[in-house]
Amino acid sequence: MEKRLEELPKLASEKEKENKKYFLNLKRRTPKNLDYVMQELHTEEFNKTDCLDCGNCCKTTSPIFTEKDIERISKHLKMKVVDFKKQYIELDSDDFLVLKSAPCSFLDETDNTCFIYDVRPKACAEYPHTNRRKFIQLTDLTVQNTFVCPATYNIVEALKAKIPMESRKKIRR
Repeated sequence: MEKRLEELPKLASEKEKENKKYFLNLKRRTPKNLDYVMQELHTEEFNKTDCLDCGNCCKTTSPIFTEKDIERISKHLKMKVVDFKKQYIELDSDDFLVLKSAPCSFLDETDNTCFIYDVRPKACAEYPHTNRRKFIQLTDLTVQNTFVCPATYNIVEALKAKIPMESRKKIRR
């Protein structure tokens, strides 16, 4: 997995332009069954991928925290919300509440488990968002996630194979 994680940024960078163009075309003529296809690809990928073998998302990025997330986690940690925010949270350049540091403060780096897994932020629970309804609205985020998550990279490549743009062009004639 370490070798794969080392290669991932280069692989994702090489495919970034192609992926952006692919998703732009997909947005123009979104297949009605896209969410179903994405759910299928997501399930297939995560049947063979164990996030605990990787943990790269927790090591390199921060989820966005909602106020509900902060309240739930603070309560779990028996902390006041204001103290939790002061210790762990900051506003990023887009005014989102994120962790002050990476890797995640709640990651056990020995086995990539999460100390707050049962109360983790919604963004963590839904990551990498490849099985969400209205997936077409998340394509920019998905392209970003190909740089972090090997499973996301694989899902995007599988999607391009399953719904190639060339065949969609032929259908329009």
